[in-house]
Amino acid sequence: MEDTHIVNLYWERSENAIAETSAKYGKYCYAIAYNILANAEDAGESVNDTYLKAWNSMPPHRPAVLSAFLGKITRRVSIDKWRGRTAEKRGGGEIVLVLDELSDCVPSNHNVEQEVQTVELAKVIGDSVMSLPLMDRRVFICRYWYLDPISAISQQFDFSESKVKMMLHRTRKRLMKHLTEREIGYDY
Repeated sequence: MEDTHIVNLYWERSENAIAETSAKYGKYCYAIAYNILANAEDAGESVNDTYLKAWNSMPPHRPAVLSAFLGKITRRVSIDKWRGRTAEKRGGGEIVLVLDELSDCVPSNHNVEQEVQTVELAKVIGDSVMSLPLMDRRVFICRYWYLDPISAISQQFDFSESKVKMMLHRTRKRLMKHLTEREIGYDY
């Protein structure tokens, strides 16, 4: 079924919207959730929460790209679930490794006054990622947006794990340089 038809089902408040979304994007959303949570039950719950949030968002929102819309919701829901699950104990999942890898180049302490700087930071990171060569950008997005394990990325692109690690290392260095040139750093 076409995405525009699925979105129309949401706008019509048809219960078929959830079934069609699940049929077309269920595995996609589950993969995102599982990469973050590393737990099948939690990933399934996150996917169901994604469907509920999509239902509550449409209308009034009419997403132009349904897959990106659902992926963003799934990612947000899963990260929130991960934070709740690990508030008392740390560990498990690819997210710990990903956040650790990025900690050297992206500041993490935020407060209310820094919200404007956070928006600027997001724009600079987005510009930096978009300026990467296509393959570097794809690998970076797989790792830091979808939180794919290194092993999965190496299989997907038919690279050795050491090549993926080196690509990511060099991309993080470029990102750090890009942020430093724009005087965005740890002074937050």
